[in-house]
Amino acid sequence: MLLPMFSRVGFDPGAEMRRMQNEMNRMLAGLERDTRGEFPPINLWMGENSVVVTAELPGFAEADVDVTVHADTLTLRGKREFKADGEVAWHRRERDYGDFSRVLRLPFRVDPDKVKARFQDGVLELELERPEAEKPRRIRISSAAS
Repeated sequence: MLLPMFSRVGFDPGAEMRRMQNEMNRMLAGLERDTRGEFPPINLWMGENSVVVTAELPGFAEADVDVTVHADTLTLRGKREFKADGEVAWHRRERDYGDFSRVLRLPFRVDPDKVKARFQDGVLELELERPEAEKPRRIRISSAAS
């Protein structure tokens, strides 16, 4: 006994399988995730007078990290060297080594001389002060009769 869909004239089972595969891919697309992501992972939040950026840099020393600010762009660069005695045979390797670079667009221009940087327990914290010219100002509204 043939199923009703197979009895139709012009039915292409390959096309039907591709359609179902495309539909499954569409439904599951949001579940795929690169577990490595960008490095270093960062948080950025804005207060009234500054932006704070934190970057997780476990295993790095202060000397391994370079921070630059130009106008509204923050750049983090660094390098982690692999240190081992002689040749090694990897059994598992999840930590990355080598160079990294991360560029962030800031919500306003920053004066590099007013950036505060702290590095503690593998977390870099930057406080980037908002210049006076960039701070919001309250505008007084006058009535039409004034």
